[in-house]
Amino acid sequence: MAQHFNGPALSRRSFFATGAALAAVAGLGLSGCGGDGGSSSQGGSTEIRCSASYQTENFLPLNNSTGLGVGTNWNVVEGLYMLDMASMTPYAALADGEPTQENDTTFVVKMRSGAKFSDGTDVTATDVQTSYERTVGADGSLYAPMLSFISKVEATDASTVTITTTMPVSVDMLKSRLPLILVVPQNASDEELTKKPIGSGPWMYDQVNGQDGGQITFLPNPNYNGQHPALATKLTYDIIIDDTARTSSLTDKTTAIMENVPSNLIAQASSNGAVIEQAMGFAVGFMMFNTKKKPFDDVRVRQAFLYAIDYDKMIMNALPDVATRPDSFLPATHKDYTGAASVDYKYDKDKAAQLLKDAGVSNLSIQLDTTDAGWIVAMAPQIQSNLKDLGIEASINTMASGALYSDRTKPAADGIPPFDVVLAPGDPGCFGTDPDLLMNWWYGDNTWTQERTMWKGSEGYKKLHQLMDQAFQASGEEQKQLWKQCFDVLSEEVPLYPVVHRQVVTAFYNDMVKDFEAIGTTGLRFLDVAPL
Repeated sequence: MAQHFNGPALSRRSFFATGAALAAVAGLGLSGCGGDGGSSSQGGSTEIRCSASYQTENFLPLNNSTGLGVGTNWNVVEGLYMLDMASMTPYAALADGEPTQENDTTFVVKMRSGAKFSDGTDVTATDVQTSYERTVGADGSLYAPMLSFISKVEATDASTVTITTTMPVSVDMLKSRLPLILVVPQNASDEELTKKPIGSGPWMYDQVNGQDGGQITFLPNPNYNGQHPALATKLTYDIIIDDTARTSSLTDKTTAIMENVPSNLIAQASSNGAVIEQAMGFAVGFMMFNTKKKPFDDVRVRQAFLYAIDYDKMIMNALPDVATRPDSFLPATHKDYTGAASVDYKYDKDKAAQLLKDAGVSNLSIQLDTTDAGWIVAMAPQIQSNLKDLGIEASINTMASGALYSDRTKPAADGIPPFDVVLAPGDPGCFGTDPDLLMNWWYGDNTWTQERTMWKGSEGYKKLHQLMDQAFQASGEEQKQLWKQCFDVLSEEVPLYPVVHRQVVTAFYNDMVKDFEAIGTTGLRFLDVAPL
């Protein structure tokens, strides 16, 4: 459970160490007006209304990486198993109970009897098989590295799925990764699913406008027959990027729940009685380098940029009381934290200058691309100022994350992306907690390393993956020490690296919603939540 704060004061809590709510993925003003309020009950009509802080046009469940789309799809689309985002434990969704393990590498899963998509069609084992194949078979698949130990998902009859793995794994490991395979109708196109996914979950999409100022509305899925039905007649997300407008929507009770409360607006957000909850997960702000573009092909330059940042000042200005400087890939609150990495990036202007000199770099001008997330935008000026102290001119270019990744980080005709450095939010913790999964998100054989950092195939990449492969099959202290070596490699190579570990702050009225729990990830959890 997250800690509750009935006023502006916040105290830090350790999420990973206690096994409570976890962190997302990365994605990433409308003032509140009209409507019946954040949670209404009039003539038998009940509605839950919240405000979201990220925008997107991409709701495709297969390989989604948007801060908004991943979270809204939790309401609509199911896997055989899903994660309860408050406890990060898997529960049976489309599965009927536990997998049956036939041998070290073969598992059989029976499906929930009578399961249907919201359009009334039956959910079959073939839908599960094709959803898996579409997920791992996509170009640059983001989820494939996290599912690489699965060699085959096969429909053995209409309601039975057989899963074959490449190596012995536990039932718990299998269940923890199967939520990545979200099941959609086999005949639904990517185009259709990007605009308005169809699923078998408790809710179904009604109207979908994920742009700033838009709304996403959900209605109960009339065909849902699982254990967690919708407990309201309508669920509404107001998409409000501007932090102040999103806070106003909460304080005037247009919305009952506010995602992503900035630390400088906590007092205002709680001024009308809203509860403030703070959760530590794996939400980070990261710096990403184009390792195929000079001078960032030189690791010394990448390291120099990270030593250049005055972390204390940046956090005080942009994220007071809710962020810490990373001394390793994992935050200190993670149960698998192994201490500071071999390279610990404390602010050291002289060391940064020496690294640039050693690399033969001077009179450098770069573009710092950032997403439009408010807390990322707030961090950028300090980085710009610190780089200027080293003689580096950095212009800041802020874009919506979808546009940034499509326009700035895709390889051009010469095979190299146009960007220099990106500052953005990220949160693979919405997929799970183990270090292998977290590392595979950014450093696996996927779009991140193939097209963005362009790090795939480098000596550092090869070394990391040798260690990750060993760690995945190890256990106990041996596994932890192998992970430590992985974290050391990442700190030395830094193709992409955290510059803050950030707590997630959520506000809500506990007299307007029942059983709502804040989570340490981008997104909002509505499992078994009811309006009051």
